[in-house]
Amino acid sequence: MKAILMKIELSRAFLFKFLKFGVVGLSGVFVNFGITYVCKEWLKLNKYLSNILGFVFAATTNYILNRIWTFESTNPQIGTEYAKYFIISLVGLGLDTLTVYLLNGKLKWNFYLSKVFAVGVSTLWNFFGNLLFTFA
Repeated sequence: MKAILMKIELSRAFLFKFLKFGVVGLSGVFVNFGITYVCKEWLKLNKYLSNILGFVFAATTNYILNRIWTFESTNPQIGTEYAKYFIISLVGLGLDTLTVYLLNGKLKWNFYLSKVFAVGVSTLWNFFGNLLFTFA
């Protein structure tokens, strides 16, 4: 019985951590879309460059919030931790950009609808990558 209760508690902690990651990610979606929109629509930058810039800004703000709130990291090696986070984010960026390219560039979906799907793909990658690598 004790083992079952421990599994339930671990499941709750895991779910709560994922929900916190999701809240932080939601704030990152606003940063990502905002920067992407400004770069693409106002500054008239290429849509893929705009996507990259939106992602970089969002990844940076997400690192700060995830370090403090989601994973409650006290690692004094902030530079190393951020580098690990950014490596995970770069892979996520590749997945994000590939998804936008496939959905928007090849299938001709709306650019912003394509970004919604891209954010979903990269969110799963980023959570598990950071859980198991950055903040392990």
